[in-house]
Amino acid sequence: MTASSSSTRRATCAACLRAQSACICHWVRPLSSRVDLLILQHPLEVRNAKNSARLLHLCLPGSRLEVGETFPDLQAPLYADGRVPVLLYPETPGFAPPVLEPAPPERLRLVVLDATWRKSRKMLHVNPELQRLPRLALHDVPASAYRIRKAHAPHQLSTLEAAALALGQMESDADAYRPLLQAFDGFVQQQAALFLCLNPS
Repeated sequence: MTASSSSTRRATCAACLRAQSACICHWVRPLSSRVDLLILQHPLEVRNAKNSARLLHLCLPGSRLEVGETFPDLQAPLYADGRVPVLLYPETPGFAPPVLEPAPPERLRLVVLDATWRKSRKMLHVNPELQRLPRLALHDVPASAYRIRKAHAPHQLSTLEAAALALGQMESDADAYRPLLQAFDGFVQQQAALFLCLNPS
């Protein structure tokens, strides 16, 4: 292998952070959202080929993506521009988070934890600021199309799917985020095809 070919194989897309041969930028469907989006991504997810948070971030240009397990200063990203942060997270037995007061979508910020369930619980535990946020639970959750990653139940969604449903729920317009879910379908098909190429039967 020549140095040139080795360099080409290692070339990475600056936008999606994937190898050029596995770039997902052609699936990006830019959308504007009335609710702001903050993604807190666990470091182990950054280079995971099956991770959907990067595509989500690229599709919503106004979103913000922060990487870490602990976030010493969450005040600025949570409350920037006077928005009210809302954590996308299911109910925790024995814990009652603050109640979200009615507010127009333009005043809200959806906070999404991009991690495995075990890691997301730890992120919540080590970041007390997140524990103090009102929460949003999804309603009428459909089966996930995330067939490239193992889930314990059909309704366990990818980060992108969960965020798309949550934004639609908060804005009372599920159809507005249909292009995002269509982009995700293309992404899943691409990852499945790459897996078959690397693991022929």
